[in-house]
Amino acid sequence: MQQALNLGLEPGEDIESCWRRVAATCANWLAGQGAPLRDAVLLLPFAQQIAPARRAFLARGGWMPRITTSHSLASALGPATLASPEQLSGDAAIDAFTADRLLAGQSWVEPLKRSSPRDYRVAVARLVDTAQALARAAAQVPPQDRTAFLEDARQRLAALEAGPGLLERALAQVALAWVAADERRPATDTLFALRPSAWIWLRVGGPDALARTLLAQAGDVPTLCLDADLDLDQAWSGFTPTARVEEAVAPDFETLAAQTATAVIQHLNAGRRPVALLAQDRVVIRRVRALLARQHVPVHDETGWTLATTPAAAAVMALLRAALAGGAVDDWLAWLKSALATGWDTEGLAGLESRCRRLGWRQAAQLDAATLPPAVAAVWQRARRQLEPLAGGSRSLGGWLVGLGQALNGLAPLADVEGGEALLETLWISRNPWAGSAHEAALAQTRLRPDEFLAWVNDTLEAAQFEPAEEAGAAEVVITPLARAMLRPFGAVVLPGADAATLGPVNPQAGLLADADAAALGLPSLAERREAEALGFAQLLRAPVLTVLRCAFAGAEPLPPSPLLERLSGAAAKVGQMLPAWRDERVSVIAPPLVQQRAAADAGGRLPAALSASAIDALRNCPYQFFSRVLLGLREADELEQELSKRDYGTWLHAVLKRFHEARAPDDDTALRAAAETELALLDAADFLPFSAAFERLRPHYLAWLAETEATGQRYAAGEVDRAAHPFAAPLDGLAVKGRIDRIDDAKGVTWLLDYKTGDAKALKEKVAAKLEDTQLATYALLSGAERGLQAAYLVLDDGKGISLLPHEDVSATALALRDGLQADLTALREGASLPALGEGRVCDYCEARGLCRRDDWSST
Repeated sequence: MQQALNLGLEPGEDIESCWRRVAATCANWLAGQGAPLRDAVLLLPFAQQIAPARRAFLARGGWMPRITTSHSLASALGPATLASPEQLSGDAAIDAFTADRLLAGQSWVEPLKRSSPRDYRVAVARLVDTAQALARAAAQVPPQDRTAFLEDARQRLAALEAGPGLLERALAQVALAWVAADERRPATDTLFALRPSAWIWLRVGGPDALARTLLAQAGDVPTLCLDADLDLDQAWSGFTPTARVEEAVAPDFETLAAQTATAVIQHLNAGRRPVALLAQDRVVIRRVRALLARQHVPVHDETGWTLATTPAAAAVMALLRAALAGGAVDDWLAWLKSALATGWDTEGLAGLESRCRRLGWRQAAQLDAATLPPAVAAVWQRARRQLEPLAGGSRSLGGWLVGLGQALNGLAPLADVEGGEALLETLWISRNPWAGSAHEAALAQTRLRPDEFLAWVNDTLEAAQFEPAEEAGAAEVVITPLARAMLRPFGAVVLPGADAATLGPVNPQAGLLADADAAALGLPSLAERREAEALGFAQLLRAPVLTVLRCAFAGAEPLPPSPLLERLSGAAAKVGQMLPAWRDERVSVIAPPLVQQRAAADAGGRLPAALSASAIDALRNCPYQFFSRVLLGLREADELEQELSKRDYGTWLHAVLKRFHEARAPDDDTALRAAAETELALLDAADFLPFSAAFERLRPHYLAWLAETEATGQRYAAGEVDRAAHPFAAPLDGLAVKGRIDRIDDAKGVTWLLDYKTGDAKALKEKVAAKLEDTQLATYALLSGAERGLQAAYLVLDDGKGISLLPHEDVSATALALRDGLQADLTALREGASLPALGEGRVCDYCEARGLCRRDDWSST
């Protein structure tokens, strides 16, 4: 008694009219069958289509059929049976633990588990995907045919006993055996026992295996398939699209996003509401949503986003990384600055971060509360106590979750953070599993190391979806997938990403089955999924306006249009038409040029309490740089997790040489090695390996230079010496110059001031040749009183070329000239002179104040 009717698309028909025609067709057919309308069931592909369908039946008056989807109807007829231990639960995170237990002891998979744990985890995930897909396929088979279906599947998977893909085939057989061993009845079995007055299936977007099976197994119950699918290739020749189709081609990603947002706003301005924004390219959609938010356009997102991207998940993962990922200071600071630590002492936290960055502390083990300032120590001790419930080794998954719950106590309520409630439920913190369930068994029986628990939480949050609570009715723009846009009364549809890389290609099966095997076992094949997407795209032609946008390039590579868009263009070309170009209604506004004057700061006569060599250098390089660095104290925050640089090597080498000279032993080589090993203990030896090799090359050069120098009577006197001086006359006599001299040597009554350098000697030679350009050694001389006969030099420690001594001749005279120049400049500043930005030379290339002085805005002046 199964019948089929093709609805097609009537000229000028909108979505509401289509639904009224569906309602009329159903009512007339049921009347012809003598079947009561109120006892019939109308099956739709998606729940979003239920509301317009009901409105159409309400407009007719009288009874309406039961309008639902197949899975919603199955859920309404009775709850699904709870999964017991070792049964498939449908929760990928929990099923992965069950799969791991199923594979335990299997000799054929143990080599993979030992040799590559990562590949083993991938294999387990694919096993779970395959088992869940097979369970869905089995649920679509009538109960009386299910045993035969599983047997046929078993025989097909057992047919290939050797050759490539043997491991995948074995894992697929485990997945099938897992499904076959489950004695529970799927919730869909209630559908096969249901006897309505008639079954009506609205086919749109391709076949629905369960609905098709229900109609085929209906027996004496009348059945009707209403086919609303449209053939994309027959557009304009076989049917007349309702939509005005317009195409936009953007040269790059940002232009594509801007054009998409503009298209949405133009539709709204034209009164076409609501607008469907299809989430074909999620990266573009995120950018478009941000652009729409700037224009205060209300948006409802039906797709949601990954729970791992929410503020709550970011805060919890930061906390767990701090507790379980090795104790990196950056991880601790991340969670201390997250939404969880709201209300903590902000000054103490800022002091903690500042101290860690200044001293280069990377690991939490380097922090000792006893050596920290009181406010900083209080924050650090509270943070350590907060994470104590997560300390220790392996424990059960349930034990880890209890510890995580305890660690969250005393922090800002996670439920108040966006995504917090969903996270607490997803991680089984705010709810308990049913007694005797697979979830209870997994939480109690699965033991995890700290790193494994961290990975499990990350994977679980990545797999979960979060949909924020939004007022869907108030939204003028609805972000939805292509399939869910079918037969919904949108005023316009905007589809960004209509290119060959985004619209048309279908990813292969995620599980273990080849495409032919998947199709034979009732799973959607690649061809069926491509066709379903094409049918869904064709349904967009029912909307009043369809705007498709695509990018012409992916980086530097040309990006062709989507095959579906090319099919639509080809269908138009058959009747002598072409897709019109989208018209951008934005008005170009040419802003008048604004001349940006060269920046100049007014310090109000203020001066620092003391000057260092770097501060003097900044004043000489650029007064504005002196203003930002010294007077304002602005600094770029150092990264804690950056790789060791040559600057770190220089700092370490300073400490090594100081330790070596102060604990000099008869055997210089042994003493220098010992000093290096002592200082290296404070660093990560693996990260420092390239510099350790450089030091090994430098060591014999330095010892040879030292022996040669000491033979002339020159001896090391002190290292890393802090000094202060007051070299200025009134009114600057209270201004101090402070600094640290790397090394002081004594050579038969002559004092040598040495500055260690690990860079190239060429630039230093040029600096000491132009004496007045050398601030560093001149400042050393000022700190030492600029005495006559004082000597100063750069000691270049080059591991490739050896040791070079670059003396600054008559450094005392240079120091006095520097003092006189500073006296004049600083007196002028004290009297209110401005500090202009010079904007010249290489100084600007690496200056952190470049954005502050707007150097790039006045570069032409």
